Amino acid sequence: MKLLTVCGPPSSGKTSVITKTIEILRQQGLNAGVVKFDCLTTHDDALYEEKGIKNKVGLSDSLCPDHFLVSNIEGCLRWGIDQGFDLLITESAGLCSRCSPHIKGVPAVCVMDNLMGINTPKKTGPMLRFADIVVITKGDIVSQAEREVFAFRIKQVNPRGKILHINGITGQGTFQLAGLFMEAGDIRTLKDKELRYSMPSALCSYCLGERQIGEEFQMGSGKKMVFDEVK
Repeated sequence: MKLLTVCGPPSSGKTSVITKTIEILRQQGLNAGVVKFDCLTTHDDALYEEKGIKNKVGLSDSLCPDHFLVSNIEGCLRWGIDQGFDLLITESAGLCSRCSPHIKGVPAVCVMDNLMGINTPKKTGPMLRFADIVVITKGDIVSQAEREVFAFRIKQVNPRGKILHINGITGQGTFQLAGLFMEAGDIRTLKDKELRYSMPSALCSYCLGERQIGEEFQMGSGKKMVFDEVK
């Protein structure tokens, strides 16, 4: 079975890109499933079911959604193999630009949209920088000049990534993405696999449920800002 990770900021068009790409994969005779990760709730499972795509939902609740993804990715792989999928796609919540759900040896996709602003790529961390494929959506809403500038800014952050422009509504561009998906190698286990980049380091009192403000209540890893003293 092939495994791919898809990430990107909220509302960038991840689900639309995935559904349109799976339609192409079906035409090639491949059976694909999706595991959707989110925080408190999601309606994307209904969108997948509407398209007849078998899916599983994982809600992280009070945990970081990307930490939750990595903690459950082995179970996702086993589920996909048990379901007899040819290809399994994991879709992350994409709420933290610092996090990265990408795995070494597993094709990684990051979805960005042209409406985010030209400075957004520089503000986006490992999930963009370490992606093999960067999909840019909503290009029909902006000018050609804006599309080119946005793509250039992405190339500055991730010079080796392959950039694809895809329309999540019409599906234009997804044929090429489906072809790249089919080039992925089969994988049976994630044993000894590693993340492409470390997760954020944070295990503090607030992670463990503390609500009181004040330095005396702050334990564990933390980081303080430096302010100029008033003279």
